[in-house]
Amino acid sequence: MKNIVKTGGLLIGLALSTTSCNKTLDELTLNENKPNNVPASLLFTGILNDAYEAPNGQYEAWDQYYLNNYDYYGNNRYDFGSGTTYYTTLKNVGLMEQQALAAGSPAVNPYEAMGNFFRAYLYTRMSLEMGDIPQSQALQGLDALTPVYDQQKAVFVQAFKWLESANADLTTLIAGGTTTLSGDIYFGGDLRKWQKVVNTLRVRLLLNLSKKNGDADLNIAGQFASIVSNPTKYPLMTSSADNMQYTYVAATNNFYPNNNRNFGQDGSRKNMSATYVGLLTSLQDPRVFATSEPARDLVDNKKQSPTDFASFVGADPGLDLGVMYVNAGLQQYSFLNRKRYFSTLTGEPTIQIGYPELEFNIAEGINRGWLPGANAEPYYTAGIQASMAFYGLPTSGTYTAYFYRPGSTDVTASSNYDTYNIPVNYATYYAQPGVKYADGTTGLTQILQQKYLALFRHSGLEAYYNYRRTGVPNFTTGPGTGNGGRIALRFKYPTSERTANTTNYQAALASQYGGNDDINGVMYILK
Repeated sequence: MKNIVKTGGLLIGLALSTTSCNKTLDELTLNENKPNNVPASLLFTGILNDAYEAPNGQYEAWDQYYLNNYDYYGNNRYDFGSGTTYYTTLKNVGLMEQQALAAGSPAVNPYEAMGNFFRAYLYTRMSLEMGDIPQSQALQGLDALTPVYDQQKAVFVQAFKWLESANADLTTLIAGGTTTLSGDIYFGGDLRKWQKVVNTLRVRLLLNLSKKNGDADLNIAGQFASIVSNPTKYPLMTSSADNMQYTYVAATNNFYPNNNRNFGQDGSRKNMSATYVGLLTSLQDPRVFATSEPARDLVDNKKQSPTDFASFVGADPGLDLGVMYVNAGLQQYSFLNRKRYFSTLTGEPTIQIGYPELEFNIAEGINRGWLPGANAEPYYTAGIQASMAFYGLPTSGTYTAYFYRPGSTDVTASSNYDTYNIPVNYATYYAQPGVKYADGTTGLTQILQQKYLALFRHSGLEAYYNYRRTGVPNFTTGPGTGNGGRIALRFKYPTSERTANTTNYQAALASQYGGNDDINGVMYILK
């Protein structure tokens, strides 16, 4: 081995020139102890898992849904570090396509179509976090070791091209009788479902660009109208059965992030946020009974009814963490509903891209005038009803709420929960002035509020992105916010860019953020 290291260049030259050995350089450097030929289906499964966004992490604090109250496990500060990068996953996207072709697939095949979808999905996700990113020169190896940064606008323009191509190719495949692919953990390989996801993502991205509606290159309103008004060409999700949602399976040790095995750690180390719970209670929204529990201090000491909306209280996200910890210990806040989220190992499915959000996105686009003559209200109401159905709330009837009994030690035992049969009537709920859709600015606020409620524990940072571009709902700040009491507007670039891609990194900062990797810098789509 020492000789090989010392004279490696000579040995390689001899190996390539000798007539007694026909092996190529790639063959000589192949590690026979590792798999070197992974099928496209297995790569696809890995990509799906890499792209999955889980609940119970820091995103929920930044979405102001579910807050840390114990600093050992985290805080609620907006002192953003580096954004998440998906370049390794995107490299596997390209490899997936290559393996499909190597296995004899035609140029237009399911893995190629899904490759375009995931390029759009992951590049825009990185851009939404950081701004301009390397895209056109990314993943080119020795041909571009220091890739330039593409402007955020260009990233989205290219993403829309990929999604258009994915939709067209899926249409061709389905029409030709190819309706499935292997390795799919979401839809069992159903390409019809994936085509709906492709176009639903495109609608989401258009709404993320709402401030750029006047840009002719982006053509936001035109794209929106073309997609929403032409379901034959651009199929969209039509019910929650089309949700791209991650389902947990206990038999394979694939547990929901909150479960009965980590209840001792998580059950009281976090509490509900006033941003979320306060909006629910102000609207007398029955979803609060499914997702939260009443503050025990109000029920046990102040003798309030556990089914009174006033008994549900979240903490101010800007509160000093030490103060929040003390108050949480005194049971002054609502906690995550133990029955729903902790009593089993599998919790609920986590929606990545879903039907309720789509309905609110369409309603928002119509409210903004992107589809002249259309009515936003049917989409708005469909979104609310789909979200409520996700929690098992009836249109009219009784919902059984389970609240964990104080002093209990076993979160899995049904006997440790008090049950309450709560009357629910959607018509009564919708008739409230704060809920019933109104046109104009009021209606836009209602749509955004209901979208926020529907995104609880789902879709990563999408709730934060909606707040960032609209200010709805109001995110509160204070001593616990960090960052000078401000909600940060972006994540930093990976630290490796500063040393490994210095020139392009500095040029990107100069063109966007005054030369600083500033978490309060305003990216293109927010201007």
